[in-house]
Formats: sequence, C-alpha cells, structure tokens
Amino acid sequence: MTPDDLHRRLSAIVAAEQPGWIAHGTELSDMLDGPPIPAAVLVPFVLDDPLGVLLTKRTAHLNKHAGQVSFPGGRIDPTDADAKAAALREASEEIALDSSQVTVLGVLSDFLTGTGFRITPVIGLIPAGLAFLPSPNEVEVVFDLPLSVLLDPDAPRLRPREVGGRQRDFWVWPHPEHYIWGATAAILVHLARALRAQE
Repeated sequence: MTPDDLHRRLSAIVAAEQPGWIAHGTELSDMLDGPPIPAAVLVPFVLDDPLGVLLTKRTAHLNKHAGQVSFPGGRIDPTDADAKAAALREASEEIALDSSQVTVLGVLSDFLTGTGFRITPVIGLIPAGLAFLPSPNEVEVVFDLPLSVLLDPDAPRLRPREVGGRQRDFWVWPHPEHYIWGATAAILVHLARALRAQE
C-alpha cells in the first residue's frame, strides 16, 4: 500500500464513522460507577517506508494505565475545543509532536473502557523522520506497529481476562517487545477491519 492509498482509505473510514456513537465497550456501561470521562487519543499513521502506526508505552509510575501501550492522548480538558484539539495537545505534551506536522483526517466512533473513559480516536498522518521527545513523567518509549502487521487478519488474538468479577475477552496484538491490549488493541482491530474491507 502506498501513502496515497493509506490516505484515501483512512479518509473513507472516518467519513463513514458515526461520531459520538460507541463502537466498542457498550457492555461496560452498567459496570461504571458514574458517567464515563471524555478522552481523546491521536492515532498517528507514519508515512514511512514501511508504513506504520505510532504507539507509546506509558511509564511504570503512573496512577492509571501504568506501563501500558497506548496512543498519545488523555482527558478532554474544558479548555480543549474538541477531541481533535485534546488529542493534539496531549501528543505535544507526551512526545513533543508538533501539531503542524499532523494531517488530521477525522475521528472514529467512541470506545468505552472498563476504567471509566469514553475515548474518541483522532486519525492523523505524520511524515517520516520526526524526532520525538517522550515526557519522562508519562512516556517510556515511542515505537511503530508496521502496517503489514495491522493488515494481517491472523495477527490479533482474543485473550480472556477477569474484570470486576466478570470474564471478558480482550484483543492482543503481537509485538516482539511490547504487550498491546485493551482499548488500544480494540481501536487497532476496528481500523484493521475497515482498512481490509477496502481491498
């Protein structure tokens, strides 16, 4: 797939999404103690050779999601104009990604998490060769998941896990160094299916 092909397919995906609709996690609604917290993540596709999607591993000392693989992102603050603004702000704070380097294509439907967040994924394209500066308070490392892995229908696996006394299945993506699961993995599965549907 060429960068132009990826741009075209991702643009078609966001055009077909239903912003504000929950694409994943509706079964978690009755498990939450209160209304979910609005959050946004930037899903940055890197226009490199090979193409890939950028991910981060959070530092081990954080109160929430410590050591987990995620996209740059976090809570939508009252000062953020929308989910896009929040995702770009968080990416700047976490890995020093200059928002002027991001071509924002749009948003996906929301993903509800068992930890009480309602995440809006923001799809963007970034050029190759950018230097990232991970915030030592938040991010341990920045890495890519190759697009070839994302497009492989046999790559993600469902794994059982107990949450709140209930058994649930979680998606897990293969990576030689990092364990990619939870909402991040679910967003990747959603995107992978939509990208393959256009082949």
